[in-house]
Amino acid sequence: MDDRQGGAAREVALLFLKLGTIAFGGPAAHTAMMRDELVRRRGWVTDERFADLMGATNLIPGPNSTELAIHLGHDRAGRRGLILAGACFILPAALIVTALAWAYVTYGRTPAVEGILYGIVPVVIAIIAHALFGLLRAVIKSWWLAAVAAGALAAYLLGVNELLILAAGALLAAAAHLPRRPGGVHGLLGVPMLGVPMLGAPVFPDPTGGQLAQLFLTMLKIGSVLYGSGYVLLAFLRGDFVDRLGWITSAQLIDAVSIGQVTPGPVFTTATFIGYLVAGPIGAFLATVAIFLPSFVFVGLLTKITHRLRASRWTSALLDGVNATALALMAGVSYQLARTALIDVPTVAIAVISLVLLWRTQLNNAWLIAGGVAIGILINLI
Repeated sequence: MDDRQGGAAREVALLFLKLGTIAFGGPAAHTAMMRDELVRRRGWVTDERFADLMGATNLIPGPNSTELAIHLGHDRAGRRGLILAGACFILPAALIVTALAWAYVTYGRTPAVEGILYGIVPVVIAIIAHALFGLLRAVIKSWWLAAVAAGALAAYLLGVNELLILAAGALLAAAAHLPRRPGGVHGLLGVPMLGVPMLGAPVFPDPTGGQLAQLFLTMLKIGSVLYGSGYVLLAFLRGDFVDRLGWITSAQLIDAVSIGQVTPGPVFTTATFIGYLVAGPIGAFLATVAIFLPSFVFVGLLTKITHRLRASRWTSALLDGVNATALALMAGVSYQLARTALIDVPTVAIAVISLVLLWRTQLNNAWLIAGGVAIGILINLI
């Protein structure tokens, strides 16, 4: 690898390590922050390319924002960038969740996060709104795609399954394109409602090889087949770890999902928390590797075809439909998040000021997040 490739790989590692540390708010917020850093600030990809990658990752199982990070890393620095982007985006959250899991098992509770979230979530809403407006011109290329996006948003707000919406948007856009041929997305942030675990030790303080293998394979299966939001993840985890294996309780599962949502980075680090509850630090490590490993494999395969999707008129139209629908789902998530977070004058003011700063300056997201944390803690103390 020459110096230029090495420099690109280092850039990817440092950027996604930073994003993994500050990316609160779930997949929609992660996507918005990546767009701000890679399109707006650094110019590594265009809005059109970013939208294509965002749409393509919705076609495969797994955590979409993590897969988008992996794909963007590959675009910038090849195979090494693919691995570094995903690993660096996951690592900060995995370490934080492991520490919280230790506190949970040892003391029966985790440190309070209400004050921090109070200030962070309005900033996250502003970041998402700014990204939505930025992507609008690249994604909504015609009145027909605008209609598809509007229909997708309405369907999402009415409670229709995200996968059905994505499939319908893609097929409608492709079908509408056929006559022109010649010859013929989570969850919302929440504050943990903590249960009381068995204190002092994981379920298996000294796990056997068989127990560790079962933990690894169960998480690997979930990472290989799961589409949809954090609520879908909750259903998969409950079916395996509560109902089938009986290793954790429903209350512990809800706590695990909550911790995954209120910490930065991928919501799938819920698996890290559960792995610790089951088998301590080694369980946390194995569960994290297992649930994210399929994403690296799927994106590695996807990188071979994303450029070809634009080569065919029909697949290009299909991708346009997916992009428009994914943007609508992102808007729906941000609307729901705003309804639960913008609850008083300070939170509305934080969101508005953050949006203005994003619009008028090149201020880094990290400073906005840090400001939200400081304001949230200050208000919570008052």
